[in-house]
Amino acid sequence: MSASAIFVLDLKGKVLICRNYKGDVDMAEIDHFMPLLMQNEEEGLLCPVISHGNVHFMWIKHSNLYLVATTNKNSNASLVYSFIYKLVEVFTEYFKELEEESIQDNFVVVYELLDELMDFGFPQTTDSKILQEYITQEGTKLEVAKSKVPTTVTNAVSWRSEGIKYKKNEVFIDVIESINVLVNANGSVMSSDIVGSIKLKTMLSGMPELRLGLNDRVLFALTGRDKGKTVVMEDVKFHQCVRLSRFESDRTISFIPPDGESELMSYRINTHVKPLIWIESVIEKFSHSRVEIMVKAKGQFKKQSVANNVEVRVPVPSDADSPKFKTSTGNAKYVPEKNLVVWTIKSFPGGKEFLMRAHFGLPSVENDEMEGKPPITVKFEIPYFTVSGIQVRYMKIIEKSGYQALPWVRYITQSGDYQLRTNV
Repeated sequence: MSASAIFVLDLKGKVLICRNYKGDVDMAEIDHFMPLLMQNEEEGLLCPVISHGNVHFMWIKHSNLYLVATTNKNSNASLVYSFIYKLVEVFTEYFKELEEESIQDNFVVVYELLDELMDFGFPQTTDSKILQEYITQEGTKLEVAKSKVPTTVTNAVSWRSEGIKYKKNEVFIDVIESINVLVNANGSVMSSDIVGSIKLKTMLSGMPELRLGLNDRVLFALTGRDKGKTVVMEDVKFHQCVRLSRFESDRTISFIPPDGESELMSYRINTHVKPLIWIESVIEKFSHSRVEIMVKAKGQFKKQSVANNVEVRVPVPSDADSPKFKTSTGNAKYVPEKNLVVWTIKSFPGGKEFLMRAHFGLPSVENDEMEGKPPITVKFEIPYFTVSGIQVRYMKIIEKSGYQALPWVRYITQSGDYQLRTNV
């Protein structure tokens, strides 16, 4: 079973808008949500599901709003949460920003969307592109012809409209990989993995059938072509357009794509990753006097690749002042509200080493508060490069009219949760 009702509340717990889907939970039950939430917060027992009697509240906080689903059954919590996050995504597509003001300014549209997104507690049409075909933000004129629901909603292919036409047929494929790395103070990699996604920008006429081929180790083993570099993908998640039965039987990724931009799939590769940008730091703290910081950054990737917009964020004591910097490249600045030094390097070629020195004054009076040891974090983006070695081997585009279409592929590696712990 799914949700009985959906509520959108402000920060004080006042109901801005709600929709009762099943009528089996008293709508006044929502009055208990905010007091229970406050009580749990005070006791340090915050939980994603809050219960009052036999009524359960599943909630998230977004901006200055609470989105709450109620149920009195043993509902599928992951389904309800997926729906609430989808709700946020759809509202953001419609109103650019989802906050109290955008709900108040668009009551009619919000109510129409709540009507279409869910029926009797079960998610229905949740694709914002399709919803925008018949729920618009413009004033509606009473025209009989306009009152028809698009056939897309009742089609087998609910994510793509019929009759799409382009002068030039193209598909842009972005393979984006984020590296998560945790390095301890001794320089050992404690945990690392790669989280990837394949994004499409489709500009194709008609109802094309696409087939995507990757250097998937399971596929190569099935076909007996174990040549070259292959990857083992875990936790693979597909867009609804992918034919799962086909993928499970012969690992073929076959689909009719949504028009425009979409995420085709996401995956995780659980492997030992060598940190692409290695950081060595020496932080010397002289009590009641000063802090000296020396940070060395080295690019541990191919020389022909370049990391763009590199940011090395070095934590400093909260009572530090009078910053002085010296860098071999890029520029460093002190961000006092976050107690950080941010060293920015626009272009960082592979195999190069750069140095940054910082000097801070410390007050003569000792700070009584014990401070933690936040890690150094790094942000970067390396185009035309994937750390896992995943490759798009082919993209076949089949359409009954037989037009020629061009697939374009781009690879990007970027930092995810990239942390290096320090001794100080």
